[in-house]
Amino acid sequence: MITSTDQLNRTIVLQNFPNRIISLVPSQTELLFDLGLRDEVAGITKFCIHPDEWFRTKTRVGGTKNLNPEKIKSLNPDLIIANKEENNSSQINELMNEFPVWVSDICNLTNALEMIRELSKIVNKKKNGEEIIEKINFDFNVLHSKNLKLIPTAYLIWKNPYMTVGGDTFISDMLQYAGFKNVFDEKNRYPQIDLEDLQNANPELIFLSSEPYPFKEKDLAEFKKKLPKTNVILVDGEMFSWFGSRLLKAASYFSQLRDKINSAS
Repeated sequence: MITSTDQLNRTIVLQNFPNRIISLVPSQTELLFDLGLRDEVAGITKFCIHPDEWFRTKTRVGGTKNLNPEKIKSLNPDLIIANKEENNSSQINELMNEFPVWVSDICNLTNALEMIRELSKIVNKKKNGEEIIEKINFDFNVLHSKNLKLIPTAYLIWKNPYMTVGGDTFISDMLQYAGFKNVFDEKNRYPQIDLEDLQNANPELIFLSSEPYPFKEKDLAEFKKKLPKTNVILVDGEMFSWFGSRLLKAASYFSQLRDKINSAS
């Protein structure tokens, strides 16, 4: 018998290590692949784009917020992996009535590493999980040791209306590690803002994320017209928001981003 406590402090009990896993979270799907799982993963969402070979071949069970319960049930999973924020709570609660569901709740790097450790245990990949954690810790410690001067930054995730990130989010924690001061860190979750809010916050940088809203070059030009004294940059949203094994690449990305900004200033 295998027992695990998820990040909602719920106890999950499995009779054996799972062989039919459904992942409902893109960043955790990528983690399962990097832990070394293959045939054990039976289903993913349409937003689980990494790795590409799974995106092309695994059964898709809907979107993260709009799951297909019947398709999930048809796969007869022995473990479902979900996230408090990314999935619809009513759908997850419904699935909990029939299947073991492990739910993550991640606001910072510590939470992310705890999730990696616990999931690696429950899927019988503890050694691989510890190796991933060790590498992430090393890279982020190197980044932290640089004592980067924090640059006031606004990070936008949506357009029409504009939405940013508050201080209680994983993205805000990543900004801090990368050497950027979230100018909206006193707000919670994902507040709506307008151009006046941005002007009043007076950021030196505005990051336009590639997800969930896919900001493009044309958006860059629009912001530069509206805020000509602010440096506006397109950034890779996966590096700031994916809390699984994508963290293996994040610290290097942040370091390169800082170097690019410093060299341009």
